[in-house]
Amino acid sequence: MPPRRKTANPGLSWDKAELAPIVLIKGPETVLADRARQRLISQAREVDPDTEITQVDAAAYAPAQLGVLSSPSLFGERRLILIDGAEHMNDAFLTDMLAYLWAPEDECWVIVHHRSGQRGKKLIDAMTKQVPVIACDEIKTDGDKAHFLQQDFRRARRRIEPDATTAIVEAVGSDVAELAAAATQLIADTEGTITMETVRRYYGSRVEASGFAVADAALAGDVPKALALVRHAIETGTSPVPLVAALAMKLRTLAKVAGMQPRGLTARDLGLAPWQVDRARRELRGWRPEGIGQAIIAVAEADEGVKGAAKDPVYAIEKAILSIGRARSGRGK
Repeated sequence: MPPRRKTANPGLSWDKAELAPIVLIKGPETVLADRARQRLISQAREVDPDTEITQVDAAAYAPAQLGVLSSPSLFGERRLILIDGAEHMNDAFLTDMLAYLWAPEDECWVIVHHRSGQRGKKLIDAMTKQVPVIACDEIKTDGDKAHFLQQDFRRARRRIEPDATTAIVEAVGSDVAELAAAATQLIADTEGTITMETVRRYYGSRVEASGFAVADAALAGDVPKALALVRHAIETGTSPVPLVAALAMKLRTLAKVAGMQPRGLTARDLGLAPWQVDRARRELRGWRPEGIGQAIIAVAEADEGVKGAAKDPVYAIEKAILSIGRARSGRGK
């Protein structure tokens, strides 16, 4: 009997996961993989509340274990086998799972999670072509995190303003699980549109101490506020490195958007969302091209300073902010 699916599957999002005899969860993002797994378990429980669930570590798999676990039960309940760590699979699992692809058992579901790497490539390639794939790619960049948040609010039928999205990412975005928890809290505890004021109400000190706030003030030309925010951020435990990184990211975005029209580029060409382009265009008012160049040089020097070249990393940031203020006003260095 040939495999049940024959066409390549680039991968569905976790919220589109549908139970099938074999499902591959592919990718390293734990939050997405956990959501996909819980969605599939819930679907199995809906089919049969007495579904027997077994968890298997692919690295510690015993020969013929899959055959034993997938065999029809004496009591007639369905079986759900959750296989984790397929990126570390042993040879016995590779052999048995390749065979199982061609003859899955009835009334049994097998869910395999492979995070990354080349281990078991033959199996993963075969599964990608033959079974449903749930894509759980790493949420790494600020853009990815913003998209993740926006999707969570959209699924809850709630609107969030772009600035509020950015503020949440800056305040709590170092960990995707924490981002997800923030979205859950705001959805549960508030009504209507999520605004910057909403985010400040819940994460005020963290928002004000973020690189996001520092960069906004500095690039708007409000040097005193930017310097005060830097000191507040340092006093509340923020490292100088992400503060400079936020300045650099903001300046790169301004530089990209400044060059859009002459080169005929779109937001997609720049890897930016349309709202990011609209915001950058507003922020570019008051800036000249040479001023942006001077600010980028100042931040590059600060980046080197906070990573070990300067005796006082905080002074390196403050010096960069002063330089940004002069560059924006057209007074150069």
